[in-house]
Amino acid sequence: MDLHHVKERLHVHDADISGSAYDDVNMSGSTFHHINLSGCTLQQINMSGATFEDCNLSGWRVHDVNLAGLRIANANLAGVSISESLMDGMTIDGIAVSDLLAAYRARQQDGQ
Repeated sequence: MDLHHVKERLHVHDADISGSAYDDVNMSGSTFHHINLSGCTLQQINMSGATFEDCNLSGWRVHDVNLAGLRIANANLAGVSISESLMDGMTIDGIAVSDLLAAYRARQQDGQ
């Protein structure tokens, strides 16, 4: 199925749409529940306000995206890597990441 230059609400249930391509799509406010998105490539997608619950997002690569206000809870973050990113106001378990990095760097300079 091809959708071009349309505004539609899709309700997709118990379906296999693997291999689908999404480019320059507005998915803001969408809800994703029990979805396998492992290995997906998303380009120019607006997902502001979207909710992901009980989803498989393993293998995702995220580049040049706005994740401001993102909330992560009860997640498996094993092997996650964050680099070259703005982290102002970012916290882990309520601790400012900037404070954690400053403490780590201070210990490194002290040779510990």
